[in-house]
Amino acid sequence: MAAPKPVRALFTDFKVFSGSANLKLTEEICDSLGCPLGAAMIKRFADGETHLQIQENVRGADVFLVQPTCSPVDHHLMELLLMLDAFKRASAERITAVLPYYGYARQDRKDRPRMPISAKLVASLLETAGANRVLALDLHAAQIQGFFDIPVDHLFSAPVMLEYFEKRFERGELTIVSPDAGGVERARSFAKRLNAPLAIIDKRRTDANVAEVMNIIGEVRGKHCLMVDDIVDTAGTLVKGVEALLGQGAKTVSACATHPVLSGSAVERICASPLLELVVTNSIPLTGAAASCGKIRQLSVAPLLARAIQSIHEGGSISTLFI
Repeated sequence: MAAPKPVRALFTDFKVFSGSANLKLTEEICDSLGCPLGAAMIKRFADGETHLQIQENVRGADVFLVQPTCSPVDHHLMELLLMLDAFKRASAERITAVLPYYGYARQDRKDRPRMPISAKLVASLLETAGANRVLALDLHAAQIQGFFDIPVDHLFSAPVMLEYFEKRFERGELTIVSPDAGGVERARSFAKRLNAPLAIIDKRRTDANVAEVMNIIGEVRGKHCLMVDDIVDTAGTLVKGVEALLGQGAKTVSACATHPVLSGSAVERICASPLLELVVTNSIPLTGAAASCGKIRQLSVAPLLARAIQSIHEGGSISTLFI
């Protein structure tokens, strides 16, 4: 994806800051925009409390704060809230929370008695802390946009992924696979763009982070299969899906997911599996083990986020960034 043009407005009223969760991504965004990274000091007291200070004037500025709430989720979320509060108290004109990964997004409904709707609570906390706008990437559930009473721009990593896979496979040899019924819409958009057939894995989840593959709907025999998802967490579902597809006669199985959560033994499972390749974005930084795994490839969404930030700052449309 082509890098955006330099921002027209003077940088004195346009500032990009980063939390500690993914400083490298923010630096790439700043490089794409041609602007300096805002100065902030973030430390932790001995008891674990976060201590921070914005180290430059932001009065009247259009501030963009980049912070995925990845592991450790609660620490990075609290850091995000404190930074939003600091910008609000420093009289920033507008504060946009840029969330490459929205933690707690999978807890978006009350599906059992006496449970919180955690994704809604996080939305309320962001608003209360001072966010005037949110820029999110591949929310696990699109309805999370409705949890906010402030504008939400919801980007998708699909343009970055599709650009890669259009060069990776020839037309006619690929089948797009949804790992579950809930991801059919996402997989269908990939299938339409790549002019490929669609298959669905019918699975039954027996517990949190535990899934059992039940059946495959669609023809995968003799095809190169691409499983499309938004999050890879423990990789249990991914590996079982790969085994099921190969058992049905697929030639190879690759996978892509926007957010490489990769918790627990996920990397070991992926390395030991027959999966050909897992393509992820840098919405979450990879651990050392994940980065050294030859089956995991990471693509950058920095140019995509930079173009969205530029459009928001200039009051332009970001619809051209959607597939």
